[in-house]
Amino acid sequence: MFRRYAKYFLACAWASLILVLVYQPVALAADDLDFFLEETPANTIFPEAVSYGQRRSDAPIVPVLAGDETIGYVFLNTDFVGATGYSGKPIYILIGLRENGEIAGAKLVRHSEPIVLAGIPQEKIENFIAGYAGSDILTMARERAGEPPPVDIVSGATVTIMVMDDSIKRASVRAARILGIGGLTQETAMAGPVRTVDTSSDEVLDWTDLIGGGSVRRLRLSVGDINQAFIDQGNEKAIARPESGDEGETFIDLYAASLAVPAIARNLLGDQEYRNYLDRLEEGQSGFLIMGNGRYSFRGSGYVRGGIFDRIQVTQGEEHLRFRDRGYKNLGEVAAVGAPEFREVALFIAPDDAVFDPANPWQLQLLVQRAVGALEKVFVAFELSYQLPDAYVIVEEPATAPPVSTEQAFGRQSLGVPQSDALWLRIWEQKPYQIAILLFAIGILTLIFFAQDQLAKHPKLGDWVRIGFLTFTLFWLGFYAQAQLSVVNVFAFVNALLSDFRWEYFLLEPLIFILWSSTAASLILWGRGPFCGWLCPFGALQELTNKIAKFFGVPQITVPWWVHERLRAVKYLIFLALIGISVYSLTLAEQLAEIEPFKTTIVLRFMRAWPYLLFAGALIFAGLFIERFFCRYLCPLGAALSIPGQLHLFDWLKRYSNCGDPCQICAQNCMVQAIEPSGRINANECMDCFHCQQLYYDKDVCPVMIHKFAKVNKGNAPKDAGNASSTGTPLYRRPRRLGRARDIES
Repeated sequence: MFRRYAKYFLACAWASLILVLVYQPVALAADDLDFFLEETPANTIFPEAVSYGQRRSDAPIVPVLAGDETIGYVFLNTDFVGATGYSGKPIYILIGLRENGEIAGAKLVRHSEPIVLAGIPQEKIENFIAGYAGSDILTMARERAGEPPPVDIVSGATVTIMVMDDSIKRASVRAARILGIGGLTQETAMAGPVRTVDTSSDEVLDWTDLIGGGSVRRLRLSVGDINQAFIDQGNEKAIARPESGDEGETFIDLYAASLAVPAIARNLLGDQEYRNYLDRLEEGQSGFLIMGNGRYSFRGSGYVRGGIFDRIQVTQGEEHLRFRDRGYKNLGEVAAVGAPEFREVALFIAPDDAVFDPANPWQLQLLVQRAVGALEKVFVAFELSYQLPDAYVIVEEPATAPPVSTEQAFGRQSLGVPQSDALWLRIWEQKPYQIAILLFAIGILTLIFFAQDQLAKHPKLGDWVRIGFLTFTLFWLGFYAQAQLSVVNVFAFVNALLSDFRWEYFLLEPLIFILWSSTAASLILWGRGPFCGWLCPFGALQELTNKIAKFFGVPQITVPWWVHERLRAVKYLIFLALIGISVYSLTLAEQLAEIEPFKTTIVLRFMRAWPYLLFAGALIFAGLFIERFFCRYLCPLGAALSIPGQLHLFDWLKRYSNCGDPCQICAQNCMVQAIEPSGRINANECMDCFHCQQLYYDKDVCPVMIHKFAKVNKGNAPKDAGNASSTGTPLYRRPRRLGRARDIES
């Protein structure tokens, strides 16, 4: 009876989803300017505004109106520059710019920053961004690009704040250039003599030549210089905590060089490292070598956590760029003859969206921080000026300044169009070991599934293999690589189908893409079991903690069958509700998807506000008594995988024809009660733990195997072993593979 209703339920679910996909009007892309403007009234950016005007045809910029008068413009930071934070995802900020170059207001409209989710109130970040109102962006970009933001920095979120500050400044300057604000135009970017790098020189230079000729520039700061800078800044808390040591002691001895000239790059890097550098360098990108000694590190440790170097940046005119870990390589030494030993030697490649011309002067800006409290820091900036020696620059007076294309004005991420395939390829190239480990693990899991019979015949080995794989899934795949699939990924895929589907969006996260690809393949072959039972970090957390609980004698609760078969439908209702909401509001669906504790437990490693911790802890606690409680009854991702998993091709889990009639040993020992009283294995619920297969071959537990071995060993069966019921029906029949209702009914 229940199976018949379950079929109707699944049919209705598929029909509902198809109707949504077919009849729902095409939604705006969830990261499109118009999408955010629909949810943001004009007066939240411009207090005196009444409405928005028509979007410009040449740029993703929308006029802001007070009646019929245009009082400014609004745009999205990510349409002009990259703004990727800790999460690896963009931070979306709407920026309002007046015609005099003043920022009217700014609003954070979306982010996925764990540093904010982990405990820093959202209001602090929003207040920080709102503090840009009234700032002259042109003056700020030209004169104080390397200074701390013009508002109070949020303690504990330095990298996130730096990304926001960087994107607001650069996006505003590029928008101002498009709009012709403050005398900036697309043509003025190319005004004056045209300077190009002469790459023909490949002479051999030692360290003295490089320093003496200006190819390497230096900035030395003493402890006294740093203390005086904080005194000049006037912050009493910072002044009260001066650097210890002799005033003349070296605080940092910083060296920098452009690698745009082969003669400079080859001599500093050495032949082998120079070839490696050229292999990594994409057309239009620039490289830098930065070296340092002293007590202060120009690299810091922020890049380890967030992938962003928050102590240094390069500025050139109104443009400036920060370095990310994808473009960083730690070098042990400088190859030039006579070069001193350095505490730090780092090769940096500019981000792909940077607008930078190595032929023109630039500045390396160093941000020095000083702790003034448990989480509070203040900053002061210093500048190292750099210009390529004249011998390596060709200067020509242009007859007519060529027009600057929209692509050049915006950078490589123009008009909201995704970057080229080279971006995702570079991301993949930066994670070769992680990709190799994951592919190897998936290969091992595939072998486990193909060799499931052999493992089932050796239960101790099978148990250790499973525990080992689950441990890998939890600690490496989950806590380290943070490759936890979520129902939110399903939302993103559905919304991409409804709008502008591009593979590039999904390829930007290599491990997630590989996991989804392998999960899709396993759904076709075996159903949801390979992912839910083996590759889900939170599922592994539940199962391992339950095993620990059993080891210490925690009693296990067996849910009555009639209750279990009704409760397991809840996860399907949750999934259908979420997928429907996501079509109308992806943001709301992502918020409601917090019913998944994956972000709290795996992605943020329990570093979150107490309500989230309480919810996740309650689910884990329930799992100590009811194995895989969340997977059984609440997981929307499991429900999403179960629906297409109905179409799986193979049923390799073996059953005897009388399993369930009357023998219930496997059903009673199934960790998620996926075996029905009839003996049928419900593939929608099965985690493919193979415990039932161990029992299938167990000559000490399975009545069929007991009977079979009794006949072999004694020549005939024990008096009562051949009959499993009062009807005298022999328990042993020819084994066959089951998994569908029709096999049982036949």
